[in-house]
Amino acid sequence: MANSKSLFLVIIFTILISFSSAQGAVKGGYWYSDSGLAVSDIDSSYFTHLFCAFADLDTNTNQVTISSSNAPSFSTFTQTVQQNNPSVKTLLSIGGGGGPSLAADFADMASQASTRKSFIDSSIQVARNYNFHGLDLDWEYPSSDTDKTNFGLLLNEWRSAITQESSTSGNPALLLTAAVAGSNQISLLEYYPAQDIANNFDWINVMVYDLFTPGGYSTQTQPPAPLKNPLGQFSAEEGVTSWIQLGVPANKLAIGLPFYGYAWNLVSANDHGLFATANGADTDATSSGDGSIGYGDIREFINTHSGAQSVYNSTFVTDYCYSGTTWIGYDDTQSISAKVTYAKDNGLLGYFAWQIGSDDNWTLSKTGKYHES
Repeated sequence: MANSKSLFLVIIFTILISFSSAQGAVKGGYWYSDSGLAVSDIDSSYFTHLFCAFADLDTNTNQVTISSSNAPSFSTFTQTVQQNNPSVKTLLSIGGGGGPSLAADFADMASQASTRKSFIDSSIQVARNYNFHGLDLDWEYPSSDTDKTNFGLLLNEWRSAITQESSTSGNPALLLTAAVAGSNQISLLEYYPAQDIANNFDWINVMVYDLFTPGGYSTQTQPPAPLKNPLGQFSAEEGVTSWIQLGVPANKLAIGLPFYGYAWNLVSANDHGLFATANGADTDATSSGDGSIGYGDIREFINTHSGAQSVYNSTFVTDYCYSGTTWIGYDDTQSISAKVTYAKDNGLLGYFAWQIGSDDNWTLSKTGKYHES
């Protein structure tokens, strides 16, 4: 009995050691290679962790690859961002919002032991070759019970391989994280293997944004990423609570901060509050077809449109601005501050931003860092 107890304590201690690197507060940010922000221009002093997005999944080999166009910036990413902040940790993010076809590619890869091994082994090799401190999975999204089972197998085998590689090489174990759906509004959370996630990931980045967009709610304006939602089910708080109820501890959750918003087209310029009558995305205010618009462009819109008004709504914890028939819902400094406070008060590990290239002179990045501190 004594030997069994000792073995149990050794196992618990090993688990605690393997996850010790994630115990400090996470102030994360994703850098997207197509954002227009050069790696050399990243002010890494505002972050504890930076995610380099995205590496690809080669469907022929089931290996993690980096495109030739991204290779130069990815290969020096860690070295470059550590010049300004030597303590910042970097993670290579794999996948992204590629829609159903990319989700199907991940599902196929995870469906067999041999293809999972190809993915896992190559991910570790690429991370080491490019000097990243960790790996971040962005599978959007598992969508069946079969996906759930295979996702769990992938995580267990991935964690085991990372532990083995660290033991063999003598290097610190790679961090292992994931970006996950933030609500059933986005993708059904029941298809994630919550217990395997809790056991194997250092933490998960909960994408509690895109909850309401002009495409899905074209008849009225909506807060795209409300922290609270007294009129309905979906909010950042609901998403965080759902993950905790599924069994992932609060201290393994990072709340998502959107550095962008969405533009609606108002039916009447005189009706410009939350839930005002609208008829879809305002594509005149943004070049994107879905109405999405970065924070920097939102600030430019406010500064260059005569009579533009901006409003903070503390009930939903959201910001919006309007001018003429253009209405934009987004997060400004007050919303960001409130969400960071929420994360801290509720025992979350921290926060992350998608994506830092959309910030305006690091305004939101500064707000997150200094409000959390």
